[in-house]
Amino acid sequence: MSIPDTPLMPKATAVWLVDNTALSFEQIAAFCRLHPLEVGAIADGDAAQGIKGADPIQTGQLTRAEIEKGEADATYRLKLSKPKTIVPELKRKPPRYTPTSKRQDRPNAILWLVRQHPELKDQAIIRLVGTTKTTIKAIRDRTHWNAANLQPLDPVTLGLCSQIDLDREVDAAAREVGVVHQVPIQPLDQPDALMPVEESLEPEMEPDRGGRSDKFDPDAVFAGLEAWKKGKDRKPEDDLDEN
Repeated sequence: MSIPDTPLMPKATAVWLVDNTALSFEQIAAFCRLHPLEVGAIADGDAAQGIKGADPIQTGQLTRAEIEKGEADATYRLKLSKPKTIVPELKRKPPRYTPTSKRQDRPNAILWLVRQHPELKDQAIIRLVGTTKTTIKAIRDRTHWNAANLQPLDPVTLGLCSQIDLDREVDAAAREVGVVHQVPIQPLDQPDALMPVEESLEPEMEPDRGGRSDKFDPDAVFAGLEAWKKGKDRKPEDDLDEN
């Protein structure tokens, strides 16, 4: 790990500063985090032999104005230029911690995962229950020291992982398997074109069977209705009077 505010390749940078600037040995030593006697040995050719000088201006670690300021004042200490692009440090997620009381249940959980979700890879199982590849391989091969007594148990029920984590790993593994074993879907037989709207809305006309017409005379219909209604309203006394 490099010391903060230390240039890349400090000895190569010191070689270039000794050869191309009028900075003092103390200034170069302070900037490159070296001892002044080591810088003097570089200037005398007794140290850093065969090391090619690295230009700190070209690499963006120093500016010409900063060097000129140091050459004008022997007590000035050079300052390393800040990088234009700062790359954030990636924090690695620590391995899942399993309480001591639940560690004995991990083989049972691994056996359940291997049987219920064979698409899961070893890394996914490690992330879920916090085990090792050696243990997973032994359980897969039935060479585990306690293989005869193992029973498949759901790791969520055992409290080794959450249902959300399990679903996430299963979905990721299923997508990966689906991409690898993707089968092209055959298109269904469909007509070349859809029926026009006018045709789909037009009522179907049935053919005339035996000269019969589907059209009815409204007057005849209502006349028959009136006759039926009058016959219904007649009383038995009216029939006796007529006789």
